Amino acid sequence: MSAPPDVAVAGQIARDLVLVVGEVPGPGGSADVRRRREMLGGKGANQAVGLAQLGMRPALVGVVGDDEVGRDVLGQARRDGIDVSCVVRREGAETGLIVDIVDGDGRWRYLEDTPPPVLLTGDDVAAAGPLLRDAPWATVQLQQPPEAVRAGVGLARGNRVVLDGAPSEDDRDDLLAAAFLVRADAREAGMLAGAPLGSADEAVRLGADLVRRGPSLVALAVEDANVFAWEGGHTVVPLDDTPVADTTGAGDALTAGLIAALARGEPPERAARFAVAAAGATVGHPGGRPALDRDRVAARAGL
Repeated sequence: MSAPPDVAVAGQIARDLVLVVGEVPGPGGSADVRRRREMLGGKGANQAVGLAQLGMRPALVGVVGDDEVGRDVLGQARRDGIDVSCVVRREGAETGLIVDIVDGDGRWRYLEDTPPPVLLTGDDVAAAGPLLRDAPWATVQLQQPPEAVRAGVGLARGNRVVLDGAPSEDDRDDLLAAAFLVRADAREAGMLAGAPLGSADEAVRLGADLVRRGPSLVALAVEDANVFAWEGGHTVVPLDDTPVADTTGAGDALTAGLIAALARGEPPERAARFAVAAAGATVGHPGGRPALDRDRVAARAGL
């Protein structure tokens, strides 16, 4: 029997189409595409790719269609070193599509086609039960339907559960109690706080409150930094000065970097710096697919 993966990633799998233009046209206008990229994408796949690039053995729990696109993206995932044995190929469904339009100033606009058939169900997650129970780490993306989230967290409980996003108020207490790590972007952090966060100090206070409710570590994005809080401590890591081509995928790279560093036994402060460096290494190119190298990320972080 093969060894279980290091980390199970339950979340979105899609085909990403990235179009780089000088300027997004207005109604009735047109624009030449300067660059076009088509690739495996979606939050779940992007995190799994980043984890594999950083030396971990990830497995995906997600859904694609039974179309040619689904076959192609799973082929790419396998070539990336990702276990896709628990990915569902939904009969009659079309694989999700995310169109990322990036202008000359690095501002992005999404067009997203992720119909209900390619979202995880509770039954899909239950079928991946052995994988979720055996993997030392499991990251559950809260953008999936609530029943799938609850099933994933329940199966992985007792391992190191990562919540990616903001738990809904109905499930918040139970999910926070089960989590080892919670990561939220600026919008999601505002949802957890009940109002947008105006400063790193506010994020530090929110992080401390969340840690008291269960997680060992909380990572929250604010406008120009990421805040990390744990019992008895916190750190604020500013964004670096990398020229930004596209911020898509930076949060997924941060999550992958944080898990990879913690899994190696790094303390929270060093793991935080490594994670922010991984995010910084992702914003310099269009599209959410990471291109991470562990040694280069560590050097970027000054570790």
